[in-house]
Amino acid sequence: MNLSGPAMSRTLGRIREAFGDPILVAAGRKMVPTPHALELQARIHEIVGTASELFRPENPIDLAAMEPQFTIRTNDLFIGAFGMALLGRLQTKAPRCRLRFAPDGDDDLDMLREGRIDLYIGATIALRPEIRTQALFDLTFQVLARAGHPIFETTITPQSLVAHGHIVVSRRSQWIGPIDRVLGEMGLSRTIALVVPTYYSMIETLRFSDMIMPVPDIVARNLPLETIGLKVFDLPFPIEPVTLFQAWHPRHDRDFVHRWLRQEVLATARNARPIGEG
Repeated sequence: MNLSGPAMSRTLGRIREAFGDPILVAAGRKMVPTPHALELQARIHEIVGTASELFRPENPIDLAAMEPQFTIRTNDLFIGAFGMALLGRLQTKAPRCRLRFAPDGDDDLDMLREGRIDLYIGATIALRPEIRTQALFDLTFQVLARAGHPIFETTITPQSLVAHGHIVVSRRSQWIGPIDRVLGEMGLSRTIALVVPTYYSMIETLRFSDMIMPVPDIVARNLPLETIGLKVFDLPFPIEPVTLFQAWHPRHDRDFVHRWLRQEVLATARNARPIGEG
């Protein structure tokens, strides 16, 4: 801020008076923000970002002359199904564009707020009201099993589904999911023998097992099933689809390059699966 020590002290004093809060307090040899200051941080960041937009030139931006780099937090489902297609679309207009995918985690909201990621793409994050979202498409579930699995010998029913061990995908290592809630309403429960963090982690070895693995249909659709010795079947009961969405901080609402990124993500996803398609 290019202020002397006394000037900084006077400025901090005015800020404290305006907000009715110490804002910064001593902790040993350093100053740390108060809880109220931390609450204000995200809002002030947004206000500063909005004000910065006023000084952006209105002239069209030449994407071909730029070297944009984006960081997107998402899971292996989106990366495997859309990663290369998205990069291809981006590089059509910005040949030197680079794309970095990072695994989703428990601090996704903070990463968006602090500008450490450009987008979050997923279905499970608990969002705050200020975060912008846009639906991409709906996921329905199917089940993978090895070719020749005993489940294919008769009509597949809820009872035959729970007669075999299941592999569940959960990045948070949860045993129970939407399928279990539906089964519970029918008085049934399944045996979950294995929980894994990613959708593609068990694909290669599933063909050597009699376990079965529910996956979003877009995973099964992008696999060479016959080549890897797997077959897919529909769940023998209806289940609510899950909506995949992209999320961003509102400071990017009017940013031309970020808006272009969001448009390309939407176009890439909808070309593969229009919203509302089951």
